[in-house]
Amino acid sequence: MAEIREMAESLGQALGRTVEYRTLARAIEGADNDREIVALTNEVQGLQEVLRAAAQKGEELPTAEMKQLEAAMEKLQATSVYQSVVAAQANFDRIMHRVDASIQEGMRKGAASPIILAT
Repeated sequence: MAEIREMAESLGQALGRTVEYRTLARAIEGADNDREIVALTNEVQGLQEVLRAAAQKGEELPTAEMKQLEAAMEKLQATSVYQSVVAAQANFDRIMHRVDASIQEGMRKGAASPIILAT
């Protein structure tokens, strides 16, 4: 099992060095430092909490808060900073899907191998 952990750490380090990861990290940092994005994100989270609480109580969802949430989400999604985070996340997700497919293929090959490794 230690060998698998070492390989996973090595894979994590390699992913951390990719252009896609570094771009994502910069985009997130930019969003975290953008006052408008932070304010809109806080507003969205607060409204989501109000709606979640109403839903958990079995109450009808407040129309005013639903409209405010929709407006806040539209504002947030229209910002270039938010769009850059979404684009960077999508690019990194593509890398992760390829990594996952490679891991799955390696697992299939490993399961077909007659050699069993002790953990």
